[in-house]
Amino acid sequence: MSPSDLVIRDLHVKVAGHEILRGVDLEVRSGEVHALMGPNGSGKSTLSHALMGSGDYEVTRGSITIDGKEVLGLPTWQRARLGLFLAMQYPVEVPGVPLAAVVSAARDGADLSAAVEREAQALGVRTELLTRGVNDEFSGGEKKRAETVQLAVLKPKFAVLDEIDSGLDVDALRDVSKRVYALARDDGVGVLAITHYARLLEELRPDRVHVFMAGRIVRSGGPELADELERTGYEGMAAALGIEELTVEKPAESDPFGDPTIGNNPFADPLA
Repeated sequence: MSPSDLVIRDLHVKVAGHEILRGVDLEVRSGEVHALMGPNGSGKSTLSHALMGSGDYEVTRGSITIDGKEVLGLPTWQRARLGLFLAMQYPVEVPGVPLAAVVSAARDGADLSAAVEREAQALGVRTELLTRGVNDEFSGGEKKRAETVQLAVLKPKFAVLDEIDSGLDVDALRDVSKRVYALARDDGVGVLAITHYARLLEELRPDRVHVFMAGRIVRSGGPELADELERTGYEGMAAALGIEELTVEKPAESDPFGDPTIGNNPFADPLA
């Protein structure tokens, strides 16, 4: 895989007319692991949705490029074809469609069953789950492991991990983090890991850490920045930086990536 870069410049995004992202600048290169850390409500997940082109998120200014190609205005599937992958905070259930079928469809029907089985075994995904629909009656941890299987088989240019640590126990967190780190180190996948907590970074070992508050990156540094954040907390760091606003209040929204219930997910079981 030749070196690639994902470049975000002066990105402003509105939801229902309310500005959430207020000028985000970020660059991720092949093989790099970046951690984006911030409190609840700071706009981190809005960034992931805007990157993938969710229709509820209106980009009012800025650019997002992959290898110099502008992706704004492209539908989600074309962004994926350019090499962008999103591991969702709340993976949706797709009853009746097994994991291998989804991954194969992403590669124009190529038979990737063996690769799926190999990665599933390495990540502790039970064989019986591979015969079910994607995430169908999976536990929270099983869903995150299954998302990582998809990532490991597809090996995109860039992986955006939206709180992939949520719902994981200590063992699962270690397995997922190690696999993601290996994808960056061995396969050149660029990683943007969105999280609240430094525990994810113990195994993921980021090259850069960015602190996100009120819709923008307020500070960037090396891995030691996560340690400092653990000591000070978000409020302490905000005070030291002279920042008063940590979060962005936004109206209630319909989030197709964030809520696996029937109201927002056409694949959900109406009888569940």
